[in-house]
Amino acid sequence: MELLSTPRSIEINNITCDSFRISWAMDGGDLERVTHYFIDLNKKENKNSNKFKHRDVPTKLVAKAVPLPMTVRGHWFLSPRTEYSVAVQTAVKQSDGEYLVSGWSETVEFCTGDYAKEHLAQLQEKAELIAGRMLRFSVFYRNQHKEYFQHVRMHCGNMMKPSLKDNSGSHGSPTSGMLNGIFFSCNTEFNTGQPPQDSPYGRYRFQIPAQRLFSPNTNLYFADFYCMYTAYHYVVLVLAPKGSPGDHFCRERLPQLDISCNKFLTCCMEDGELVYHHAQDIILEVIYTEPVDLSLGVLGEISGHQLMSLSTADAKKDPSCKTCNISVGR
Repeated sequence: MELLSTPRSIEINNITCDSFRISWAMDGGDLERVTHYFIDLNKKENKNSNKFKHRDVPTKLVAKAVPLPMTVRGHWFLSPRTEYSVAVQTAVKQSDGEYLVSGWSETVEFCTGDYAKEHLAQLQEKAELIAGRMLRFSVFYRNQHKEYFQHVRMHCGNMMKPSLKDNSGSHGSPTSGMLNGIFFSCNTEFNTGQPPQDSPYGRYRFQIPAQRLFSPNTNLYFADFYCMYTAYHYVVLVLAPKGSPGDHFCRERLPQLDISCNKFLTCCMEDGELVYHHAQDIILEVIYTEPVDLSLGVLGEISGHQLMSLSTADAKKDPSCKTCNISVGR
């Protein structure tokens, strides 16, 4: 049988967190003969692609020939925000079960995308199932080492400035490495109604009245839901003043929450004053997208311990947890 031409002019488009569309060119005579496509897909860091030989049982992706472009989809082998290389080979399955194959195409590299809004909405629904009842609170707080606050006072004009979010949490979160903000907490102890005296981030705590950061002039967004191989689950929310750069960033990428009615963090007017509640059974990480002046709050030292094991800095999400994972790219 006449040899098959080598696929050429590989094109990758319509890339999502767990799928992409691929097409290539073949000689005209091959279009009628080809019965299967072999797709060699590798994470970019794996330089040894381990392509199978002509008579081997295929160890890469195998698809029956369909009109191109074709969609490659599957969360079991594609992860979000990950660089991949891909090459293709066409084949004709013969009567004896063997394959006549083309040569391998050139290798093309691409990077999968972040979670889309619909994926984050699925995470949000999962988080809502375990959020628990709402507890009242009155302050947001931020723990850091003494040196951090000294630096803010001496070199930043007393202003805590937003910094780029690290890669903690879900690998597909569109905020990681993209959104600038300042992390705050708001969880309180059930028995005292006050912030806990322990913290993994430092013994100095800045507390600011909740209304300074969260009001009807602020938009609230859901950003992530994850755990770190523990029973604790974290929900990441973003507070962005309306019309701010952070607000514009989030509006395109994150599900927006009703500030007065959601399962995580609320701001409501009661008897002429703003009243705040947070969910009891999750740990909230709140990102505020604008600078914050230390003069708007109070700085002091906490009496508890620095629990480093609870730090979420660059924390990796447990991909096996059924509570906080969804059936798309991990």
